[in-house]
Amino acid sequence: MAAGVKQQPYTGAGTKTQGIPLIYYENRYVRVLGAGAELKLPEIELGSNSSLSFGLRAKYGLGGYEPSDAPILEGMQERKGSVWLGAGVTWHNEIADISAEWLGDASGKSKGQQFRLGVQHDFRAGSFTLTPRIAANWLDRKYVDYYYGVRTEESRPGRPAYLGASTVNTEIGLRVDYAIDRQQTVFVDLSATRLGKQIKNSPLVDRSSQTSLSVGYLFRF
Repeated sequence: MAAGVKQQPYTGAGTKTQGIPLIYYENRYVRVLGAGAELKLPEIELGSNSSLSFGLRAKYGLGGYEPSDAPILEGMQERKGSVWLGAGVTWHNEIADISAEWLGDASGKSKGQQFRLGVQHDFRAGSFTLTPRIAANWLDRKYVDYYYGVRTEESRPGRPAYLGASTVNTEIGLRVDYAIDRQQTVFVDLSATRLGKQIKNSPLVDRSSQTSLSVGYLFRF
């Protein structure tokens, strides 16, 4: 079980608090964690302490908004979250885990695509594990236009029509895990995302970055 608090980028919108289902299951073929799942493909060994792992992935994105979320969104059509399907690869080595992931909107809400490139490394100290990360997330034109664009029929004084374009968000984060025992773990995850130019330029947005915090408890059976 877990809970998360995330700033919304839209003008006048506050933070959004959500309960997060934290179901974790993994074997040699599949991995399930929260709202995401992966079908594992054969791993390639590159040498001592180095390998490439591949997977086909599915995720549910909790993005979007309702017109009641902020005054700037009044009169806008609701934007909904989507199911995303794609593939990922991770290069595991002694220095860091370097990952790349491509996902496409399988629900047809935005019909968009996104590509994420990230680097992270685990530092272990007794019962604690610290995992800093940095990532860049490319969002295509359709994604940006759906979540941050303003259609002609939605425009009004102070909210002109806006056609989104592709952009890149950058993220830094830190996750801290504490193992109570072999079965129980608690964690805290803090991240900050710098929004891409095409998102910041939207008339719906009044911030250049957003932060999020999640805490949780995991019991392994």
